[in-house]
Amino acid sequence: MTRRHGRLTAGRAVLTVLTAFGVVAGAALTGAAQAAAAAAGTTIALGVTYRQFDLSAAKGTTHVHLVSVDLGDPHVRVDLLYPGKIAARSSVSALADSAGAIAGVNGDFFNIDETQHPGVEATGASVGPVIARGRAVKAAVPRGQRFGPALPPGTTTEEVFGVGTDRRARLDRLRLAGSVRTPDGRLPLGGLNQYALPVNSVGAFTAQWGSASRLRVTCGTDTDRAAACSRDTYEVKVRGGRVVSVSDTPGRGAVAAGTTVLVGREAGAQRLRKLSVGERVTVQNWLAAAGSKTPYRFALGGSPVLRAGRPLAGLDGKTSAVRTAVGIADGGRRLLLLAVDGAPAYRSGLTVAEVADEMRALGSVDAFGLDGGGSTTLVTRAPGARTVAVRNHPSGGAERPVPNGIGVFTAP
Repeated sequence: MTRRHGRLTAGRAVLTVLTAFGVVAGAALTGAAQAAAAAAGTTIALGVTYRQFDLSAAKGTTHVHLVSVDLGDPHVRVDLLYPGKIAARSSVSALADSAGAIAGVNGDFFNIDETQHPGVEATGASVGPVIARGRAVKAAVPRGQRFGPALPPGTTTEEVFGVGTDRRARLDRLRLAGSVRTPDGRLPLGGLNQYALPVNSVGAFTAQWGSASRLRVTCGTDTDRAAACSRDTYEVKVRGGRVVSVSDTPGRGAVAAGTTVLVGREAGAQRLRKLSVGERVTVQNWLAAAGSKTPYRFALGGSPVLRAGRPLAGLDGKTSAVRTAVGIADGGRRLLLLAVDGAPAYRSGLTVAEVADEMRALGSVDAFGLDGGGSTTLVTRAPGARTVAVRNHPSGGAERPVPNGIGVFTAP
């Protein structure tokens, strides 16, 4: 169990006071001002507050930053932060500023490197499903292709945190559904804008994917991310409902608006080879929710750690690290965005089990783990300021570019 402290631990850097926001500002980070301490419960905007405090954890004192969001306030909303493409990354501060967010944290785990496949480009794409502005953008990679800590037993890469059109937050699963209709029959769709396809499947890539190479999507297997890239691949471009080109090798470069690129591996590649230029093809896809009948305004992937007030079974209680999490309270009307500080004095962090305990202690009924380590970043914008400030110390010394995040917005 963790224990909160109101004090700031001795040894934390002494910095210059910014009286307008009640915080103290330190050395600037690239793209955002660095801030280190704030009075408890500082109001960022109506319905949105920020505070920071110490915790006593298994590996010693750590420091956390917390943004509380009242979704019951009609002037407050939460939405996805991302660069506009799935295979792209940017800092949380840049994402927040470009979208006009007043606060935000980093999001899902992602395809950060390809050391296991020399010569193959890392896409930077996230693991789980994504819905942005009510539209399905991507689906989940196979479990064995996931980056990040082990998932709790009984969970999948389809787990999401999202906010519905009813403005209520919830945890759910989003499964890809869809098909490719060809003159030879229907093919099940196995992927949508994701960095890894299931073995023997066909995946669809749209303009939302970005310009990264699609070679990575045919590497690894459903159970082994390090397995070799498939030698049996095929790519088909569809525009205006007809095949316009085919290739034995997955390509790279931006997918034009109105174009869908189909990539197949193994049995999926063999089915795509039956298509000829000029033939009619129709691609349909959507993300089907397992729990909610309310459409999602936005959703992103990660890992559930607390459900119905109980920590999930099998959470790691040994490995302490810098973490990011989002909690849901008050029937989905209140959110808690939490980021562990990465300063050297606090870098020991929390275990996943401690994250669940702390989110529950803060009032969350459900909680969701997001990417941590060097990705952990929490930003807020002071009233009257034009840009956000990074409130935690990223453990790498500067913000790490990430594929997505959770943004907090207010109406004027």
